[in-house]
Amino acid sequence: MRVLVVDDTRFMRGIIRSILEGVGLEVCGEAGNGIEAVDQYAKLSPDLVIMDVIMPEKSGIEALCEIKKYDKNSKIIMCTAMGQEEYVKKAAKNGALDYVVKPFDHSHLRESVLRLI
Repeated sequence: MRVLVVDDTRFMRGIIRSILEGVGLEVCGEAGNGIEAVDQYAKLSPDLVIMDVIMPEKSGIEALCEIKKYDKNSKIIMCTAMGQEEYVKKAAKNGALDYVVKPFDHSHLRESVLRLI
């Protein structure tokens, strides 16, 4: 399974990458904002996207909507900070399959990913 990791901080992308690689998944690409996420999705056609909600230039919700227009079968897990339940509802309404709350326990992300694969 090939995964695209989208977060505006390199540090968080690295953490997510190590968790995914730890369960045998391939991180095929990374993006630092929603614009890059949409571009990378179109170029790489990943099996799964793990994407932050709050990012510069284009939010994760906006990128989610664009990716879903491009590929209605895309699998996307959103990452959100504590206290952002409104974004979680919006993401679910627009097609996100799951979400994890940051800072997250590594096992929560692993469980979410394994449930989708």
